[in-house]
Amino acid sequence: MGRRLSDVSAPARLAGPDEGIGRDELALAARNHGLPLEALRYDLTPAGLHYVLTHYDIPYVADEASWELAVGGGVRRPLRLAPADLRAYPAVTLRVTLECAGNGRALLTPRPVSQPWLVEAVGTAEWTGVPLRLLLADAGVEDGAVDVVFTGADHGVERGVEQDYRRALPVDVAVGDRADVLVAHTMNGAPLPPQHGRPLRLVVPGWYGMAHVKWLRDITVTDRPFTGFQQTVAYRFRQHPEEEGEPVTRMAPRALLIPPGFPDFMSRTRVVRPGALELEGRAWSGRAPVSRVEISTDGGRGWGEAEVEPAGAHRWAWRRWRFAWTAVPGDHVLMARATDAEGRTQPLDQPWNRGGFTNNLVQRVPVVCLESGS
Repeated sequence: MGRRLSDVSAPARLAGPDEGIGRDELALAARNHGLPLEALRYDLTPAGLHYVLTHYDIPYVADEASWELAVGGGVRRPLRLAPADLRAYPAVTLRVTLECAGNGRALLTPRPVSQPWLVEAVGTAEWTGVPLRLLLADAGVEDGAVDVVFTGADHGVERGVEQDYRRALPVDVAVGDRADVLVAHTMNGAPLPPQHGRPLRLVVPGWYGMAHVKWLRDITVTDRPFTGFQQTVAYRFRQHPEEEGEPVTRMAPRALLIPPGFPDFMSRTRVVRPGALELEGRAWSGRAPVSRVEISTDGGRGWGEAEVEPAGAHRWAWRRWRFAWTAVPGDHVLMARATDAEGRTQPLDQPWNRGGFTNNLVQRVPVVCLESGS
């Protein structure tokens, strides 16, 4: 009997009321990994600790000299560029925090069945490459352009649709004078690792990770809105499956706490000893700089102001914060809440959507402070 793609590719669904993490989600979690929260101490996340989400397979690139990036569609001078050609352009390096749009999905009720992130799907790296606007200027974007479509080499099937991974940006985001979008070939001073898009990837500062197309092989300018799967089916805010939904775009504000003390192996409950402690962590937002971080050490009943490092030169990177706390014996719940310069802040009660996107609920870190002498 013949088989169809729909036989092996299930539609999106929500977990049942008492349904635990399934083998399919476990398989995704084994392929994709988050940032160990203690690694928030690094200003730049080492490549092997930076979060990874790969929709399909990691393409094998034996020789980057054979790779070619095509720039075409609504342009006057189509381009075909090898990685070496891109390295001949003036290089720009940006420090950028990337976060998966589904970060926090596993904490929702009901849980959307997909990659089961807690809060660790984030990382910050320095990406070096060519500003996208320079490539499009060389190609000569024609009048009437609407979207710029980016195609990766990763190929698979999702909800019954066979596809290359493909996303688009509005043309003003791609080529505007303030656009910082990069076609990157270097991560933290070294060639892109395979899991991060070797040999070329897109970096879209401020946007969630779905926009940062890896293994980039084609850029196409179009005179109409792009309607591909990852643009109009996936990565939309919906309450019900029949809704068109609003698109997921820029990162919501979030603060994460570097877990203090030391952990229990299984529960990850933190253990500290009585006395003065400095709590610290990172905070970021994709629309406006973080302006404030508040800390609670009593589960949200009271809040204090953290010291946030100056913004400095890295507009698109997370900022370190610190807070002095005197731990006393007993059980505590630590929380960190970020607010950006446009007044967006993290919720204490998380709004829900079917995809589990932009769940920036305030982090809760249980801590046990031991009795003196324990």
